[in-house]
Amino acid sequence: MTATLLLLRHGESTWNLENRFTGWTDVPLTATGEAEAHKAGQLMLQEGLVFDVVHTSLLLRAIATTEIALREMGLHWLPVKRHWRLNERHYGALQGLNKKETAERYGADQVFAWRRGYATPPEPLDWDDDRHPRHDPRYAELTPDLVPGSECLKDVVERMLPYWHDQVVPDLRAGKRVLIGAHGNSLRALVKHLDGIGDDEITDLNIPTGIPLLYELDGDLRKVSSRYLGDAEAAKAAAEAVARQAG
Repeated sequence: MTATLLLLRHGESTWNLENRFTGWTDVPLTATGEAEAHKAGQLMLQEGLVFDVVHTSLLLRAIATTEIALREMGLHWLPVKRHWRLNERHYGALQGLNKKETAERYGADQVFAWRRGYATPPEPLDWDDDRHPRHDPRYAELTPDLVPGSECLKDVVERMLPYWHDQVVPDLRAGKRVLIGAHGNSLRALVKHLDGIGDDEITDLNIPTGIPLLYELDGDLRKVSSRYLGDAEAAKAAAEAVARQAG
């Protein structure tokens, strides 16, 4: 018996378009991002996919992408679980900055380490900064040690995996077909776990916006197969475009 898991990174957001570090900043989709979400739903429908439960982050771009895709599939009524542990990586003081301009200021190697390195967090937001998530009502019930001012991918893995084990795994073991709508780095963290990717090799993984990534898992929830839906070359080109964003 295999389990079905679909990972969907949100469509292009306004700050993706402007090549800005977004993190936990709650920005909407662009018209292109909405079109990507519609296309994602169409691809899943063409594949004959059906889901029983949906998990998303607390950020608008992931929520909107998932809702649009589900409407395309006629599955807008599905139960949805939302949690901050599926949020994008918190980029600290980099949030809002243009990636190319940041590379020109700090050097391409430093920005690459911040963007794709495993254990190199950017400078954190000050605790009293108005942009700090502790001021956001979505995170008001979190203890101070859980509210990040900055994160590296290692931090995202450590805060995402408890949600995977406590919430998603029980759904899969119950035979439910699961869709997760999230972000580039929270999904990189999950793919790292599912594919057994090493800390050094994870730097090469880029997840494109709006293209569904389908996993089939065995009875022990180990990967049997994974693939992007639709044109494989288009998915590869979109992933390469993500890798070039600091340029």
